[in-house]
Amino acid sequence: MAERTPFFASPDDVASRLRDATYLADADLVQVTWLADRLGKPVLLEGPAGTGKTELAKAVARAAGAKLIRLQCYEGLDESKALYEWNYRKQLLRIQVGVEGWADAEHDLFSSEFLLERPLLQALRADEPVVLLIDEIDRVEVEVEALLLEALSDFQVSIPELGTVSATRLPFVVLTSNDSRALTEALRRRCLYAWVDYPEAAREREIILARVPGVSEGLVTQVVDVVHRLRGLDLQKAPSISESIDWALTLVTLGVTDLRRDDLLGTLGVLLKHRGDLQRATKELAGP
Repeated sequence: MAERTPFFASPDDVASRLRDATYLADADLVQVTWLADRLGKPVLLEGPAGTGKTELAKAVARAAGAKLIRLQCYEGLDESKALYEWNYRKQLLRIQVGVEGWADAEHDLFSSEFLLERPLLQALRADEPVVLLIDEIDRVEVEVEALLLEALSDFQVSIPELGTVSATRLPFVVLTSNDSRALTEALRRRCLYAWVDYPEAAREREIILARVPGVSEGLVTQVVDVVHRLRGLDLQKAPSISESIDWALTLVTLGVTDLRRDDLLGTLGVLLKHRGDLQRATKELAGP
């Protein structure tokens, strides 16, 4: 099996370099990132939408100077979009231009020249360091998970026309799930695991201060207080960390230094994206 030079020297190195990449990770997340890197195992990050799972993979890529390859999962995803497919138009063109020499050209039609690599195969065949992000795996059908098992257990895939393609060098693999359905035990067994929840208020203040230039600590405290109140409501979609950052950036752009009622109500659309959520939040936050 191919090997991979670890990205990080120690858990402290993980925390430091992720911080330099503007990602503030708690101790548990630092530990699982370190172990995934050291053991060469995929890491499964599960938790509510908007808690920074996808951003961790991006931050690891930035910190390590690695290429990020993303497989965005969705209902209907199949092998041709996840692994590979053949370039039938190019094959047909080869047939058309090579009719006279068909006997010589026939064996070439299913060569690498005509192979369209999709994210999983791209990650396995890459010569450079790679972070492979398999995002929102809970959105695909259970059967599709089987497509991933060979790649995640042995870091190889089988292409009938070419044989087994093994990884040139092992990618760092991050899978994310919003916990919308139960994942198979076979998939879970192949991964290290971390539950990623919304951060505590103190941590979220640190994140916003690190990501929003020119924001004051006083305004950040007000932003985080409001966001945490909203997350306590029965909303269709609670504000994500990225939306907290966007809201703070919006307020700074508007020149707000002290959050007032009008500022709050006038910018709620940065945080909430459903009519019912806006109505419920306005009623809760407007006061008497």
